[in-house]
Amino acid sequence: MAADTTTTEAPESSLTTLPLSKAITAGLRRAMEDDDKVVLIGEDIGKLGGVFRVTEGLQKDFGEARVIDAPLAESGIVGTSIGMAIRGYKPVIEIQFDAFIYPAYDQIVTQLAKLHNRTQGHEQMPLVIRVPYGGGIGSPEHHSESPETVFAHHAGLRLISPSTPHDAYWMIQEAVQSPDPVMFFEPKRRYWMRGEVDTAERGLPHDRAQVVTEGTDLTLLAYGPLMPTAKDVVAAAAEEGTSIELIDLRSLSPIDFDTIEASVRRTGRLVVAHEAPVFLGLGAEIAARITERAFFHLEAPVLRVGGFHTPYPGSKLEHHYLPDLDRILDGVDRALAY
Repeated sequence: MAADTTTTEAPESSLTTLPLSKAITAGLRRAMEDDDKVVLIGEDIGKLGGVFRVTEGLQKDFGEARVIDAPLAESGIVGTSIGMAIRGYKPVIEIQFDAFIYPAYDQIVTQLAKLHNRTQGHEQMPLVIRVPYGGGIGSPEHHSESPETVFAHHAGLRLISPSTPHDAYWMIQEAVQSPDPVMFFEPKRRYWMRGEVDTAERGLPHDRAQVVTEGTDLTLLAYGPLMPTAKDVVAAAAEEGTSIELIDLRSLSPIDFDTIEASVRRTGRLVVAHEAPVFLGLGAEIAARITERAFFHLEAPVLRVGGFHTPYPGSKLEHHYLPDLDRILDGVDRALAY
């Protein structure tokens, strides 16, 4: 009998390792390949590929009609994109830096957030606003803000923030596919953080919080740029015999309170950490809501760790402003002391 000379090719792996920024690039590329109505708009996003090179190579591959270099006019970019969304396109806007978004605040909160409701559901708003946010990169004023709570206050907008390359790859695609307007907050100091991306397995939907590590003594909640620091806190606390359950919030509006509440019912304590100022930050809403929903399970008040209620400082001082390992561990210790 003749020997079988057929060969079987190994299946192509769906796993790859990417920096968070390039995971977003790959997600945008896939979204543009899947739907020719997806159009990118922003300042210097075409030939330059954006300040952080997130859109690098996309104009070359998809053309200037789909990757559009816009004038320096955020209000005009958002207003034009709203009109495009009404006409059936799916615009994805890049705001170059977080605080540059404020000239477009009126368009976002009085038009974009309200058109679906104002038209009694007739007009959907499939529009994504990408916002590089947070500090830690040594930038000057207006380049290191955390404006998420400003927009979370307004009904009609979805806010999501990935903390890993895998989530970045999938969540940007989910944002593009959403019929609702989505603000996609990208933790800019984590753009170069590498991680594994599974391009075949999506994982949790973008509006669900994720239990990253299970624990019994305390729940620590963070999102976006603070997640790597929060993981360090879990490891440091474990060396001292403290078991922390870590949750990545992922969706900033709506908030997955069910996952948070279930964790707090198990651990009895909650510390919320974010880069944004503690005063009227997301931690304030989470603390109030969890106190209402799980009061008799709490062994300590919900504590918050975050930035100070000051303008963001110059680069030489930002390490004092940003919550670090020691500040969050102090919050953990204070909660455990009750």
